[in-house]
Amino acid sequence: MSNRHSSASRIWSPVFSALPACWVMIVVLAGTVTALAEPQLADPESQAKMLTEQIQPLLKQYCWDCHSPDYAAGEVDVSLFESVEAALQHRAFTAKVSEILQFGAMPPDDAAQPTEAERQLIVSWFNAVLTVDCDQIRDPGRVTLRRLNRPEYNNTIRDLTGLELDLAADFPSDDVGEGFDNIGDVLTLPPLLLEKYLDAAFVIAELVASVESIQVPPLEIVGPVDPSLRKEGLEGNHVLIAVPGDDLSPREAARQILERLAFRAFRRPVQAEEVDRLMGLVEQALDRGRPFEDAIQVGIAATLVSPHFLFRVEDDRVADPAESIRELNDFELATRLSYFLWSSMPDDELFQLASDGQLRQPSVLEAQVLRMIADPKSASLVENFAGQWLNLRNLEDVTPDPQRFPGFDAALKRAMRTETELMFETIMREDRSVAQFLTADFTFVNQQLAEHYGIDGVQGDDFQQVKLPSDQRAGLLTQASILTLTSNPTRTSAVKRGLWIMENILGTPPPDPPPNVPELEEAQEASQAATLREQLVMHRESPVCASCHIQMDELGFGFENFDPIGRWRIEDGGHPVDSSGELPDGQRFEGPIELVAILSQREQEFAKVLASRMLTFALGRGLEYYDQCAVDSIAQQMQQNDYRFSSLVLGIVTSEPFRMRRTQGE
Repeated sequence: MSNRHSSASRIWSPVFSALPACWVMIVVLAGTVTALAEPQLADPESQAKMLTEQIQPLLKQYCWDCHSPDYAAGEVDVSLFESVEAALQHRAFTAKVSEILQFGAMPPDDAAQPTEAERQLIVSWFNAVLTVDCDQIRDPGRVTLRRLNRPEYNNTIRDLTGLELDLAADFPSDDVGEGFDNIGDVLTLPPLLLEKYLDAAFVIAELVASVESIQVPPLEIVGPVDPSLRKEGLEGNHVLIAVPGDDLSPREAARQILERLAFRAFRRPVQAEEVDRLMGLVEQALDRGRPFEDAIQVGIAATLVSPHFLFRVEDDRVADPAESIRELNDFELATRLSYFLWSSMPDDELFQLASDGQLRQPSVLEAQVLRMIADPKSASLVENFAGQWLNLRNLEDVTPDPQRFPGFDAALKRAMRTETELMFETIMREDRSVAQFLTADFTFVNQQLAEHYGIDGVQGDDFQQVKLPSDQRAGLLTQASILTLTSNPTRTSAVKRGLWIMENILGTPPPDPPPNVPELEEAQEASQAATLREQLVMHRESPVCASCHIQMDELGFGFENFDPIGRWRIEDGGHPVDSSGELPDGQRFEGPIELVAILSQREQEFAKVLASRMLTFALGRGLEYYDQCAVDSIAQQMQQNDYRFSSLVLGIVTSEPFRMRRTQGE
């Protein structure tokens, strides 16, 4: 199930839920609204002139009856836009109204309608006002103190200690916000999780605190650790870099171990007093006569339950209290980079560059981003970003009717997800255009999935790249994972499929439905003999339903050639499949390939949606109106670089929200 409250695509959802039905009309494609060049409003005089001569008359003509000081339906009063200064003073409200207008959510069906050109003109003015100062330093936002989520914890333990464990499987599930499970605002620390952290810390400490485990050649695993706990290629013990001996006392060895461990675990240089506190615990154990292995366990465990390990801490303090914004230091930047691309801690190369003060250099930063994308650890970006952006994690909870689809089993479900993950990984690693998410003429299948698709010549369980039939499939939208996710157990759902496209591809999710609107199955007019399309047409005869369903249904109809588990079909229940449709801008299509072709023409709009989602994931917070300049800049960089995947990541990493943060002075 998709997240209906994703702020990257609908940042101001409370306004939508408060809007009366009269505001909800035809939901237009994002590209329809934004394709028109924005007016040149570089100076306040031209902004004010356009507002007075064109925008205010249109707002009064079409909006005043419902949204004036006397009757501000949905708490929307357009009289606030009496001047450019007022629009900027109420910038968040202006941004809310701008987004509402991008839905075409203007007069009800029985009221006078603005022309498409008039609607675009209003939206263009709002967008120009909101972005006119993008050349100045923007508000980078303030990222909430972020706890490591479960994947990040496991990966960090792996890279910190060399142990491939899954201790986080026993942790409580992480809450999801903005569509992702790494959002700081929802990553709380309940008492149960703290207990689990303590238990895990002592398990890890016991595994690594064996003197024997470091007395081995590289790549050879011995000692108390079960070999099944180690991942092939992880060498030796990453923690016990020193042991007591003729040249080192137990206390000297412990300090060396804890200094290095704390540096890597806290992901920054550590102060002597921090090491002293850890050493105090070790010394207490030694003073009680405990052996070195037991004593060092206490220090290791204490490190692993420190807030500086469990949370990604960034310093709010600045040299000048008057400064409200500052650039991240090299270690903070290294940490943001590594958890963005790897969902784990920085590696030795990033630590070294940070220690040398070189990571923030543009050429060095770009080289590191490209290196990190090429590293096998970037598979975490596929799992944790793509898996949530595309809702692939939800596939596990989907259960088509076994009587109608007896061939659908766990293996096929895994194959569906693997196909989509391999597509994302290929575009990422081969630095292809992100437009191929929509247009790719190839995919990855094993024998079971190939047979599901009707593709010949594939044998065995291994996945191989194959060319798609050009008249049936192209890109992600025709993959079985997405088609199954957006279906009901017994039938397809044009509504779910259309909604998924609007949320995840177009970035234009509709408002929540008004209360007391019956589901499709509850509509009295729906008959058993009617096709799904006929039932939906009847369902949207009500103006309350028509406003959103006109857009969602038409998008969903384009994929009716695919059954609830993504197989190609030409009939449904004895009726010929009708996969034609017409979008609100008048573009018609016949079937999924023509619809995909229309959607793929909107590269810049899709680039903005993808940039918004990935920036949300990278920052660990929802986007606000002041982030729009960064999103637009990232999309422009992508356009200048043929929309290559690397340009998306580099645009995010070099953006002000990623490189800077607010301080306590804010």
